[in-house]
Amino acid sequence: MESKPKIAVIHPNSLCCLAMRSILADIAPFVGMFRNVEIASYNSMEEFESDEPHTAIHYFVAAEILADHLPFFAPQHRRCIVLVEGAAEDVPAEFRTVDLRRPERDLLKTFLAIHNAAHAAHGMRPRAEKEYAELLSPREKDVLALTVKGYINKEIADRLNISSATVVFHRRNICEKIGSRSIGRLTIYAVMNGIVDLREL
Repeated sequence: MESKPKIAVIHPNSLCCLAMRSILADIAPFVGMFRNVEIASYNSMEEFESDEPHTAIHYFVAAEILADHLPFFAPQHRRCIVLVEGAAEDVPAEFRTVDLRRPERDLLKTFLAIHNAAHAAHGMRPRAEKEYAELLSPREKDVLALTVKGYINKEIADRLNISSATVVFHRRNICEKIGSRSIGRLTIYAVMNGIVDLREL
């Protein structure tokens, strides 16, 4: 049986691994290259190497693990994101880094920016999977855009000249259609479908 492509999260902290898997799982339905990809986590390089196969399409790796195994990661730096806590002074410049101390919303923005930059570098326009592209009505898109920008129901109602009850109705429909109440997943959907620009968040 052929194994699925894999995204490897390699970090000694099990909670960090769980959080990264959750964030990546939220992104996966809207990112074509993450579709049907296994998201696997490991607490050490030895644990990763004992799994089959020993390669992944992307690596999310702790800075200390990168430092100890630089010969393995250096040739594939474009497929690596280094997970740091605070400054990334010891990480070689060619690697992209993500500061895990940032709030989840900032982490999502960073991952989406990296995804968009990768597409731009290859001359491609980032887009969501077709089945998600026209899920929402125009009014639901308006409500979603304001929701992910941080507006509360009353503010959304005032901006769109509708009642708060109508906003609640639209938000319920949006969550049902997308299949999640997670603000992270709603944000990913909005960005991947061009409903909001990353710079607006």
